[in-house]
Amino acid sequence: EVQLVESGGGLVQAGGSLRLSCLASGFTFDDYAIGWIRDAPGKEREGVACKGRSGPTYADSVKGRFTISIDKAENTVYLQMNNLKPEDTALYWCVATEIDNGDYVCSHPGYWGQGTQVTVSS
Repeated sequence: EVQLVESGGGLVQAGGSLRLSCLASGFTFDDYAIGWIRDAPGKEREGVACKGRSGPTYADSVKGRFTISIDKAENTVYLQMNNLKPEDTALYWCVATEIDNGDYVCSHPGYWGQGTQVTVSS
């Protein structure tokens, strides 16, 4: 059974940093694509960092500030978020899908975590 469990959200001031973690189980990263998407009030859902067969892709709004990484030994996916802005405030989801559908991991994820809230104050 695929499970994704996020942690690391919270309240931070603008300009600060947070690192989100996603503990994965039930699959190997060689066989699955992973990503982070977010939901903010009044905005469309956004795939902020998505990693399929090739290198990661980032939303324009977070390029140069967010980095997705995988620690295979710890079965954990991270999202390092630097220079946070109030507009980064959102519910963040860790998502995954089978690697054959990897290009769609952020647009049509097969598996979701429970979400973690990030709030950036100005």
